[in-house]
Amino acid sequence: MLEQYDLHNLMVLDIETVPQYSSFDQVPEHFQKLWDAKTQYQRKEETAEEFYGRAGIWAEFGKIICISVGIFINGKKTGLRVKSFASHDEKELLEKFSALLASQPPSLILCAHNGKEFDFPYICRRLLINGLKIPSQLELSGKKPWEIYHLDTMELWKFGDYKSYTSLSLLTAIFNIPTPKDDIDGSMVGHVYWVDNELERICIYCQKDVVATAQLLRRYRGEALIADDCITIVGV
Repeated sequence: MLEQYDLHNLMVLDIETVPQYSSFDQVPEHFQKLWDAKTQYQRKEETAEEFYGRAGIWAEFGKIICISVGIFINGKKTGLRVKSFASHDEKELLEKFSALLASQPPSLILCAHNGKEFDFPYICRRLLINGLKIPSQLELSGKKPWEIYHLDTMELWKFGDYKSYTSLSLLTAIFNIPTPKDDIDGSMVGHVYWVDNELERICIYCQKDVVATAQLLRRYRGEALIADDCITIVGV
């Protein structure tokens, strides 16, 4: 499976997002009303304020605080090089990430777990909101399906079955890949950011997701996991 792909022309990525404001009472009144309307069917019995902790899921009400990327590297053994872009200033983070993509070929393959429904569109929306151009590797408009070089490890696991969501945690467990959820999980990111003020901790968590997704690709291809000593984390 996936033998047709050159892993050295592939970038694995993951993003971490949080609500734009530390609490609901900090949200401008106009946007409070829009949040109420946007989430009325998802909240069930919760109020708009009680539900605000999940605002990071929506690009209109959240922001990106970290993007981690990983590339496969050649050597005696296959390696992985991981780098993160993390900042309280979302525009600055996105500018640096866009500059990285601009230095890569347009045919670069982007890969993420649930990337087609979350990571890729979220990045594009936040780029536009920040007045930035969408890099060619993320641009969909005007392209034919075979001109879009996106891989989604969750979609690949579906094999055409559209009824289910399979988490990265479950897939790493069944393929015997070290779990990336050994400290925090996605539901805790907002609290860790706004209350604990630990962006570096979130960055480490994001990097672990990139490593896990890269290892999952190796398993899909029937290949051995990348050894720990062949994984390099470079500075933010």
